[in-house]
Amino acid sequence: MPLMRTMREVWVFAALAAAVAVLVGCGGGSDKADAKPSKESAPTATPEELDTAEPKETEPEYPPGPEGAIDEKADIEGWEYGSAYDSAPDYVQDICDSLPKQDASSPAQWLAESGNMEGDDGKILTFGMPKLCPEWSKTVKAAVSGTYERWISLGEFDVKAHPKLGDDVQEIGPGTYQAKGKFSGCYWERTTLSGDIIANQFVSQARVLTVTLRAGELFKNGCGTFKPVG
Repeated sequence: MPLMRTMREVWVFAALAAAVAVLVGCGGGSDKADAKPSKESAPTATPEELDTAEPKETEPEYPPGPEGAIDEKADIEGWEYGSAYDSAPDYVQDICDSLPKQDASSPAQWLAESGNMEGDDGKILTFGMPKLCPEWSKTVKAAVSGTYERWISLGEFDVKAHPKLGDDVQEIGPGTYQAKGKFSGCYWERTTLSGDIIANQFVSQARVLTVTLRAGELFKNGCGTFKPVG
């Protein structure tokens, strides 16, 4: 009997040990699972979010030299120029190149009476011409002030002591004017306001024409460009 009791105790002990082993095995697996949690993927921006992201604003860069200075000034002041030009310096350069080609008006007269000095155009030219074409600095100043030499082109003019300045204003100041060139088959005349002829000339051939105009007269010019003399 002692031997049987001993064997029973052995079997009981073995059963208990097996149960403990099973429990320990289950617990160990759980701990291992807890020790290694699943990793979550980091959030990424969608294409829509990337498209709607606002770009960072950067300060405009201007090249060194007169062109850059004109561009910067125009941007700061908000000056606008014609759609035919890519930039404010392009507009200024075009006017600089055009001035020597004027033969019916003095350079300052052309600037003032062609509308180029109106609004932002005039501001751009006043600032830009001394930088891009300094040889015309006095010309643009004269156009701004309204004090400049006026030439008489083809057409009819009122002779007034204080002629109005501006586009399409056919008024000229009194004085002596002269036209030089090769003239043939042209005509000019001076008349009173009522139309009485004071002086006139049918030109068959001439190289120099001279007229003296007085306030209160009308002058009809069909010969060429008369410039003030004396």
